Amino acid sequence: MLSLIDNPPPWPNGARCAVSFAYDFDAESLLHLYYPSDDVRRRVALAQTLRYGATVAIPRIAKIWNHFGIRQTVFTPGWCLEAYPDAVALLVEGGHEIGHHGWLHERVNQLSREDEEKVMLAGIRAIEKATGKPPVGYRCPSGAFSEHTLDLMVEHGIRYDASLGGYDVPYLIKRPDGRSVVELPHEATADDWNQYVNLPVSGWTMQPRAPADARAVFQADFDAAWEHGGLWTAVWHPFVSGRLARAEEQVRLIEHMQARGDVWFATCAEIAEHVAGLIARNEWTPPEETLPFYDAAVPQIVHPSR
Repeated sequence: MLSLIDNPPPWPNGARCAVSFAYDFDAESLLHLYYPSDDVRRRVALAQTLRYGATVAIPRIAKIWNHFGIRQTVFTPGWCLEAYPDAVALLVEGGHEIGHHGWLHERVNQLSREDEEKVMLAGIRAIEKATGKPPVGYRCPSGAFSEHTLDLMVEHGIRYDASLGGYDVPYLIKRPDGRSVVELPHEATADDWNQYVNLPVSGWTMQPRAPADARAVFQADFDAAWEHGGLWTAVWHPFVSGRLARAEEQVRLIEHMQARGDVWFATCAEIAEHVAGLIARNEWTPPEETLPFYDAAVPQIVHPSR
């Protein structure tokens, strides 16, 4: 077969690909983010929709993962860790990773460096309190990666990021001084928001896909990763993909993955650690990107006139 990835990493035990169902457990952080000066007490319908992720979906997702004997990653804002300790304890007890996802799902590229660092530290403290150890991984809420984000990850001990999508395999994002973190990339087709969400408050008023149709998209991306030695990871949300019919399709997707065989199910932290070890032992050379890409916007030579 024609190989479409030129330099796939060697996965543990000869696996064909790595898989991580990386969820973003946002709960009502979105409510408080979108209505910061409103009386959120009257937003009952939105709050109930988002709370479903904590009260129903997280236990259901943990049950699925336990059934299949896999450990996965849940990126969680610090506020959610404090608001829903029972849901978080269930994940921690199952051996799942809690990754950094801001404090209140802030879009950090709208913040000053000082405020972005404040958010970074608040999330780190919340994860340390909930799990007994600091986080090693980060995902920018809404993918809002700023010009300061890499610096802050390096300075505060974050070893991998899962916000970007520059390659089909893990790669390094580097500062000009050479310090770096491992990037675990994803693509928009692996985001359940694009398949299911009809949430006017966020600006998404689309026609949700049938769960089987959405699974076909996720499964096609996995099958390609399996064929060519890549990484399949998701951006899923408990209040979205934890709904009953969609959870059934997650079960079918995992069954499909296991039936193909030679799949390494792992947390994002485990994947990043494996990649870092390959690099340290000179067993694999990853792609690299040095940030920032540009010092300033490229001048336009024409401008719209009509």
